[in-house]
Formats: sequence, C-alpha cells, structure tokens
Amino acid sequence: MSKPIRILGIAGSLRKASYNRAALRAATQLVPEDATIEVFELDDIPGFNQDEESKPPAKIVELKKRIREADAILMVTPEYNYSIPGVLKNAIDWAARPYGDSAWSGKPSAIMGASVGVIGTARAQYHLRQIFVFLNMFPLNQPEVMIGNASQRFDSAGNLTDETTMDLIRQLLRNLVDWTRRLQHHAK
Repeated sequence: MSKPIRILGIAGSLRKASYNRAALRAATQLVPEDATIEVFELDDIPGFNQDEESKPPAKIVELKKRIREADAILMVTPEYNYSIPGVLKNAIDWAARPYGDSAWSGKPSAIMGASVGVIGTARAQYHLRQIFVFLNMFPLNQPEVMIGNASQRFDSAGNLTDETTMDLIRQLLRNLVDWTRRLQHHAK
C-alpha cells in the first residue's frame, strides 16, 4: 500500500469557536484511512512585511516547513467583506516569499468554508482560487464545500451534525487524496 497522504489543514479564522475551525476539526475526523490531516494554527502570524522576508519570524519558518512537508493543502476559509480574512492572506504572502522561494508552488489543494450566511463563503473561496493561480497551486474543483447556515449544521459545542455536509467533506477529502496521488504519479 502507498504511504498515507499528508494534508496540512489551515483554518483562516482566529476565533476559537469559529465554524471554520469546527469544520477543519470535522475534516480531521472524516479523512480517508489512507491520509492524515495535520492542523497549522495561524495565531501569532504577523502582518506581511517585505522588509523582513529575508529573516522571517519563527512562526513563518515553521509554516513554510510544514507546507513543504505536506503532500496537499486544505484551506478552510471564512468570508470577511466578500473575501478571505487578512490573517489567511498574510500567511499566504509570507509563505510565498521571498520571490522564488514559495512553499506553495505545485501543491495539490482543496478549499472549503462555513458561514452563517446562505452562500457559505462562496466569494472568499473564489478569491482564494484566484490567489492559487499565482501561487501555482493545483486546486481540486469538486465538490465545492460551501457550508451555508452553519449555525444549523453544528451543535453548540462546535461538532458538525449535518450528515449531508459530512458526506461532502468526505468526498472532498477522498478526491483530494486521489488528486494528490495522480499529480505525484505524473511528477515521477
């Protein structure tokens, strides 16, 4: 059997009780048997400063190391003002710099997100896909996991309770593992 696919999961919310952190926790429980999800917390990510990119903070050095060690990336993004949160964008920018030393390049990726709104982070996810083009990441296209009305899909303890959403996350992760293996095979 092939070695397990290592997925690095990043939630774009700093709020401890966020639905996006809860969705990432659910993904760690729904991951296929031939994969693992390790979570990287964005707490303490400083604002990107190009003056410091040649000597990045320790948190950024660790982020780039974890991205490079991962076979694939799972980003779970909230939607702030019709786009991705600033902390997620800062992490993306730090890990893409200095120019020519992007940790993101060539990584298979998947996106999902949760919101109390009806469209469940659709705009933020599409903005993230645009960013992936420049980063040379290879996002999975389907299924799109846009968890709308999140307050009805998670219980008060932050546990995902909606079976349809669980099935979508399972399918997303299964497809991400298969997509990653296909890309690895073609790279040989």
